Amino acid sequence: MELFWLEHKKLWQRGSVKISVLLCFVYIVIFGSILSFQWFSFGSSNDHTSAFGNYFDGYSQIRKCQEYSLEYGGSLTDETLQQMVRDYQRIGEAGMEAELEKTDQSIINGWLGTLYPELRDESIYQTMTSYVDTKKLTGFYERRQQAIETFLENSGQTGAEREYLLSMEGKVEKPFRYEWVEGWSQILGSTVAEMGIVIALFLAIVLSGLFAGEWHNNTSSLVLTTKNGWEKIAVAKIFTGLLFALELFAVLSIGSIGAQLFFLGTAGWDMPIQAIKLIAIAPMNMLQAEIYEYAFTLLGAIGFAGIVMLISAAVKNNVQALLLSLAVVYGPMMIDQYLPYGAQMALDLLPFVGSGADIFRTNTFHFFGRIIWSPYLLLVVPALIGVVCMPVAVMRWARRMRA
Repeated sequence: MELFWLEHKKLWQRGSVKISVLLCFVYIVIFGSILSFQWFSFGSSNDHTSAFGNYFDGYSQIRKCQEYSLEYGGSLTDETLQQMVRDYQRIGEAGMEAELEKTDQSIINGWLGTLYPELRDESIYQTMTSYVDTKKLTGFYERRQQAIETFLENSGQTGAEREYLLSMEGKVEKPFRYEWVEGWSQILGSTVAEMGIVIALFLAIVLSGLFAGEWHNNTSSLVLTTKNGWEKIAVAKIFTGLLFALELFAVLSIGSIGAQLFFLGTAGWDMPIQAIKLIAIAPMNMLQAEIYEYAFTLLGAIGFAGIVMLISAAVKNNVQALLLSLAVVYGPMMIDQYLPYGAQMALDLLPFVGSGADIFRTNTFHFFGRIIWSPYLLLVVPALIGVVCMPVAVMRWARRMRA
C-alpha cells in the first residue's frame, strides 16, 4: 500500500498532470457546463457585442423557459401539442421574438417534421410551427408508432430484431410527461455524451508515460535494484493509473452535476427521453438516461486507462506511447465512414469510440442467435477490455525489464 501511494504521489507531482487536469476541468466544467448554461447556449439572444450573440443571463432565461413550459405541463396529448403550436404562431405573428426564446420551438418543430411530414411546405422558408394547420395535428402516438416501424423497416431491422425492439418500446409509458425539454437535450446530447472523448485525450497524456517514462527518464535500471522489484512496482503503477482515471472522472462529473443542479435544478427529470428523440425505443426517463451516460463515461475511462497503460508498458518511448494511445480512440473516428457497418459496430466496443447517446438509437448486436441492444454492450465491454489489459501490462513490462 505504501508503494502504491508513493507512485500516486509521484504521478501527481508531475507538472503535466496538474496542467492536464486543470485544462480538462476548464473545458468540460467551466466552458462545457457553466458558461454554456449561462451564456453560449441559453443566454437570451441579440447581444451584438457578444461573440456568441447571447447575453450573460442564462440562469434567469432558463427559469423563464421552465416556468413557461408549466403552462403545458402534465400529459402530452394532441390537444396539448395543438395548443403549444397555436401559441407559438400567435407569439410569432406578434413579433415577440423574446417570448419565442422561452419556448421549446426547435424541439416541437422536430416533432412535427418527424410525425407530420405531409404538412411541410417547402415554399415557405420558416419553421413548421409557424405555419402548420394545428387542426391537423392529431394522432400523435399513432403516428409515432408508425414512424418507429417505418424507421426499423428502412434500417433493415425486421423479423426477430424488429419484435425485440418493439417489445422494448412497448414499455415506454404513454402519454408522455412534458416540461421544458431543451435543457435536457443539451445535457444528454452534448454535455455528458461528449465528455468521454475529451477525457480520453488527457488520460492518454497522463498515463502514456506511466511505464514508458521509466525508460525515458533512465530509471529502469534503478527499479531493478529496489527491494520491491518490478512486479510490485508494476502493480502499484496499474492501481495508480486506475485511481487517477477515477479521480479525473469524479472531479469532472461532480463539477458538471453541480452546475446542472444550479442552473437547471431537477425539473423534468421524469420526462421520457422520447421528448428529445421521438423514435427512441428505450423505456428511460431523463434521469435514468443521464445515469447511464455517466456510467458509460466512467467504465469507458477504466477501459481506456487499461489500454493506455498496456501501450505504455509495451513501448520505451513516451511520444510513441502517447500517439498510439490517441490512435485507439481517434483513429476509428477517422476511418469509420470507410468501413462496413459491421466493422463500425465492432469498433464502437472500444473505450470511448462508441457513444453514450446510443440509448437514443436502435443499434443491436447479434451473438449466437441472441439479439442484444447496443447500449448494454457499450456499457460493459470497454471496461472488460481495460481489466484484461492491466495484468497483460504488468507481464509486458516485466518482459522488457528483464531484457
